[in-house]
Amino acid sequence: MNGEDFPAARFEEHRPHLRAVAYRMLGSLSEAEDAVQEAWFKLERADTSAVTNLGGWLTTVVGRVCLDLLRSRAARREDPMQDRDGREVRLPDPVIGGAQAVDPEHEILMADSVGIALMIVLETLSPAERLAFVLHDLFSVPFDEIAPVLGRTAASTRQLASRARRRVQGAAPAPDADLALRREVVAAFLAAARGGDFDALLAILDPEVVARNDGGVLRPGLVRRGATEVASGASVFAARFAGETRLVLVNGEPAVAVFADGRPVSLAAFTVRGGKVVAMDIFTDPERLARLGLSA
Repeated sequence: MNGEDFPAARFEEHRPHLRAVAYRMLGSLSEAEDAVQEAWFKLERADTSAVTNLGGWLTTVVGRVCLDLLRSRAARREDPMQDRDGREVRLPDPVIGGAQAVDPEHEILMADSVGIALMIVLETLSPAERLAFVLHDLFSVPFDEIAPVLGRTAASTRQLASRARRRVQGAAPAPDADLALRREVVAAFLAAARGGDFDALLAILDPEVVARNDGGVLRPGLVRRGATEVASGASVFAARFAGETRLVLVNGEPAVAVFADGRPVSLAAFTVRGGKVVAMDIFTDPERLARLGLSA
């Protein structure tokens, strides 16, 4: 390996980790790739002869790039979904997995710590809160290394992370650990929806269940809240699940992909806690679905 290849080889060793950091920060796979590529450009131009921890150095570089992107991100939809407090909600790009093992980089993105519920809560944090929480709580970066990125003191950065942590713990508690049981709950929901069994649906749904449908820029987002409202809309879900279906994982959660003529037409991820569906996140944006590489 010649001298020019050495930095590239070292960077490639850290790429999966950097992509995971960027995805958690941005919720966008394409923007995460751009952020990682920008970190490579910065590495090429920088003198890192005195850097003893290249992985840590690159992590903070990616964090700074992502912070800039979050601060400058324009609204992506004309009629965004909103949470209970009126904050705009954007569903993150789903990371697709299946029953079989996936490559190491994909495994990092599929980790439980980036479940859809958590990613949605991260979208509601301020850019500074998100950076402090993601780098410290998810990647164990010390506050004194995060503080210069934010232009704050370590103590102030710690407070940001603490505030974000309280928001996350209150809004995105961990789902049930048993994946097989979670899949059984999803199968029961589908059977009840297809059969029009309202009582069975109410028994499966948590009283405070939230169903979010992201149809893309041209289709306004839809949010249903509460077991009665979600169950009442089950005919819509049943029609959407009427095509050929495939069980997949979305950010570690059981999900159902639906196909028509071999093309994905919807993807629904289920968050199950206490044996009940507490959240459904449905992707119906044709452009977004086309980029996922799903096949029947």
